[in-house]
Amino acid sequence: MKKKKIFILVLIAIIIYTVVFLIPENDTETETPEKPVVSASTSSERIDYFASHGWEVEEIAGKDITIPSEFSEAYEEYAVLQDKQGMPLREYAGKNARIYLYEVKNYRPENKKMLAELLVCNDKAVASMVYSEDGGSIKLAVS
Repeated sequence: MKKKKIFILVLIAIIIYTVVFLIPENDTETETPEKPVVSASTSSERIDYFASHGWEVEEIAGKDITIPSEFSEAYEEYAVLQDKQGMPLREYAGKNARIYLYEVKNYRPENKKMLAELLVCNDKAVASMVYSEDGGSIKLAVS
């Protein structure tokens, strides 16, 4: 009887050890991507950012803006997209920034002109998106 209790205790210890130390954590669904630091101080760095994700773009405009301190419903949707692609938009709420607009040259679904935008704060890309010119009936993450 004593040997049986010792055997069960050893077996339980082995199971606990295996669960705690040997089985890898698999919670990638709940993890957000690491927020990359993407330098965007020059035109070539901004265009290279899009190119690194397969987008051919041509800059068409730039405008100074202030990222809202509190996000409206529409801006929150934009922020969720940034969270999913690991861009640090939320960290820059309330800050001055510059938004650059590009025409996408290598993608025209349903013959719709596509635009890309890159939001830059302190020479770092903090948000990006590709969308259709018709008001955004198609919205895509850059990465």
